[in-house]
Amino acid sequence: MSRHRVFVTAFALGALLRLIAMLGYSPAMWFNDSYEYVSVALHPRPSAVRPDGYSFWLMLLQPFHSFTLVVFTQHLMGLATGVLIYALLRRKFALPKWGATLAAVPVLFDAYQIQLEQLVMSDTMFTLLVVGVITLVLWHRRMSWKVGAVVGFLLALTALTRSIGLPILGLVVVYMLIKRTGWKPIVAMVTACALPVVAYMSWFYVTFGKFAMTNSDGLILYMRVSIFADCAKMDLDLPRELPLAFMCIEEPVNKRVSYAQWYLWGTGSGNGNAGGEVLHRLPGKVKFDDFKNEVASEFAKRAILAQPGDYLQVVARDFMRAFNWGRPRFPDEATFQQYQFKPYYDLDAEGKPKRLPKWATVGGRADTDAFMYEQGPAETRIVHPWADIMSAYQKVFYLQGVMLGGILLVGLAGVVVRWRRLGGPVLLPWLGAFGLILAPAATAEFDYRYLLPAVPLACMAAAITLRHGVKLRRRAAVTPTSASASEPTTVST
Repeated sequence: MSRHRVFVTAFALGALLRLIAMLGYSPAMWFNDSYEYVSVALHPRPSAVRPDGYSFWLMLLQPFHSFTLVVFTQHLMGLATGVLIYALLRRKFALPKWGATLAAVPVLFDAYQIQLEQLVMSDTMFTLLVVGVITLVLWHRRMSWKVGAVVGFLLALTALTRSIGLPILGLVVVYMLIKRTGWKPIVAMVTACALPVVAYMSWFYVTFGKFAMTNSDGLILYMRVSIFADCAKMDLDLPRELPLAFMCIEEPVNKRVSYAQWYLWGTGSGNGNAGGEVLHRLPGKVKFDDFKNEVASEFAKRAILAQPGDYLQVVARDFMRAFNWGRPRFPDEATFQQYQFKPYYDLDAEGKPKRLPKWATVGGRADTDAFMYEQGPAETRIVHPWADIMSAYQKVFYLQGVMLGGILLVGLAGVVVRWRRLGGPVLLPWLGAFGLILAPAATAEFDYRYLLPAVPLACMAAAITLRHGVKLRRRAAVTPTSASASEPTTVST
């Protein structure tokens, strides 16, 4: 333990901050998506909106009836992510202890990372799974089929936690082909990933009559294009394509709401055309049904093909939002506030602390589901002075977007200088980080919580890139531990 006192000190301080967050905001903090996760945990079913992986975790913890325990496990996941980064960089790439610790600092100390762990949300689990996959692949250059199977199972859990996890399988397969890992671990990995995913999709088919993971991908892509789609440029064939015409938004582009999420989740702007009201023009009372999803998907594809320049413009704009200095209030004030450690209660119209919403869920309501899971009140209780400490901490200690951009550029430089080896070990974490930032911009819309899973991967790529900048002049004997690293390693100070 004393050999790693720099990291141990950072780990302990990160754990202390998480303890303060738990004391200040008990039993947990809530986001709009939280209630659906809890509903699925209480009333098991495949969700039409998102995969159920995180809800399965809530099911496992349900006998304890404690959201405090839920967020405690999530804080452990955040700390475990830091441990994986440190262990990989020290043991496989021989970074100095301070360098490996520095790469783990954003995960251990970023206030928004800690706040996300305090939320009843899937992102912390997703981050740990992604980092676990990348760590295993980089750790084992000569991978056995057993390790490949473990990686595949982790990839399945990643995909079942968030849909974006499935494309990571393709990224890992390509990387393993480049590194000539061999066909046995690749086959084992794909098989171990496919079995749980296919089983889940079969369950989804039994429920919805469609072999898929969600009924929301087309609707979310429709949300993406809604701020620029112009039906006059799409050359619709009426009346044959009348359902597509129903998806048209009547306001001129320059008068529309400036953020895409409104067109799926909004409740209208008074003119009957905004928000989810567009979707009610199609038959059916359920928003996320197969018919609406297919029509929305086709409409979105037609809009992208008709207006590729407009599509690329909104994708580039949202991608660049990740690299702002500060934290602009986007997409709207209400969403922005859900990511804050506030030292005060939100008040209702009567000046009383707001209760959990009474949104209808399958088998109950959002507030009653939370009460049933907790077996008691589940509203966030703000406790001083702990809440004040975290609120003040969050104003200063978080990774600025400009810094994230710089870290990505360092990793990109590492890929470029290793072009003869197609990026070497830097390629996998760098592409993972880049893809996790780009994918929401391309398919949905920018959201701050989508950035956090990309940060540890970007830090890993940058650290591997810079490791030769801190090596000793002389080469030391290669140790058995470092001999299997994907590049020759050196002992560092």
